[in-house]
Amino acid sequence: MLIEFTVGNFRSFNEPATLSMVAANITSKDKELDENNVFKAKDKLSLLKSAAIYGANASGKSNLIKALAFMRSFVLNSARETQVTDKISIETFRLGSTDANKPAFFEIVFLIEGKQYRYGFKVTTEKVIEEWLYYVPTIREATLFTRDSASIHPAKAFKEGHGIEGRTRDNALFLSVVAQFNGEVAKEILGWFQNLEIVSDLTYINYNRTTEMLYDDNSREAVVQLLREFDLGLDDIIVEKTVIDSESPLERTQNIMRISSLGNFNMILPRKDKDNRIETLTVKTIHRKFGDNGEAFEAFNIKEHESEGTRKIFALVAPILDSLKNGRTLIIDELDARLHPLLTHKILEIFNSNQTNSHKAQLIFTTHDTNLLNNKLFRRDQIWFTQKNRYSATQLFSLVEYKVRNDASFEKDYIQGKYGAIPFIGNIDQIFSETNG
Repeated sequence: MLIEFTVGNFRSFNEPATLSMVAANITSKDKELDENNVFKAKDKLSLLKSAAIYGANASGKSNLIKALAFMRSFVLNSARETQVTDKISIETFRLGSTDANKPAFFEIVFLIEGKQYRYGFKVTTEKVIEEWLYYVPTIREATLFTRDSASIHPAKAFKEGHGIEGRTRDNALFLSVVAQFNGEVAKEILGWFQNLEIVSDLTYINYNRTTEMLYDDNSREAVVQLLREFDLGLDDIIVEKTVIDSESPLERTQNIMRISSLGNFNMILPRKDKDNRIETLTVKTIHRKFGDNGEAFEAFNIKEHESEGTRKIFALVAPILDSLKNGRTLIIDELDARLHPLLTHKILEIFNSNQTNSHKAQLIFTTHDTNLLNNKLFRRDQIWFTQKNRYSATQLFSLVEYKVRNDASFEKDYIQGKYGAIPFIGNIDQIFSETNG
């Protein structure tokens, strides 16, 4: 479970900004929101099941998601994929007068099986400047390890880190290296990052997981049922398997390259069976048709015949179901893009419900859909905004920071600019009048 995430000096973020999933000490007009949208994570700690992030275009919403994605990727891959001379692919804030060598800052607080951790690092393109890991064994926070530019200091409680300090490159994270050497705590934390699902690229969405779930008899029914609930006009959805038996290694390699070039966007998932043959899984949607001979069914190729919205919903089904089943955190950039507002609303209802979200999964997303700014759907602490200040740096703040009545129209007030985080559009009419004049 995610408690909070802080980023600084990364892309449009200059000073550290924190997204918190800790429930504020407020009550909603609709008491069911407090009962469903908030859950008890541990003693004296209640967390939110969802958070929506609003803001004008280029205000930094996606950069917040990119910061989470960078931290996740660096934690998972820095020890195994980088060489000693490799640069770290970090982009710091470039529009200020700050030191060009000032490091980017990342810190995340989370729970694993009820145990709270705080982990973070400072990093430049050259090396890791600082790194730290703390946990809360009982009441007070205790150190597991700290790192500065000169050395690494594992605490006695972090026995798995002792003796590995010298094996850590300047451009790799100590936590990742310890996990490579089978450190139990480090592996557990990397597993948490692995399960942190981030969907952030609208030009390429991974369909593999939903395809695999459809092909698995144990999960197929849940996928089909959820797709039907979203009213996509589908009677069924099937996965067809095709086996390519290539006799020579050259033919086999050529077929793998040909299939891979099609990409997941074509809904074709290349795999190898036990005989090392290539098999593909192709998704087809089934629609009811009516003709002179009565009722029948037609199979559509989902890539060629279905809308972008249908394909996006298909891709999101797997991470949604996985998050709900296992109580994980799901992060989606521009959730509402290509989706009808009622579909987006339904997804949020699923997460903000004790009945459908009994395992306390969390959904964090960016959006422009003001229909969701509703005091019957969100508490004020679930609504966040990004806005550029006079120095073109992103600021992140929550609606709970404003004095707002519980019965206020969040959507109306936001559009009127009472909370900021909206675009200031110039006099476009004057441009066209001068052009046509």
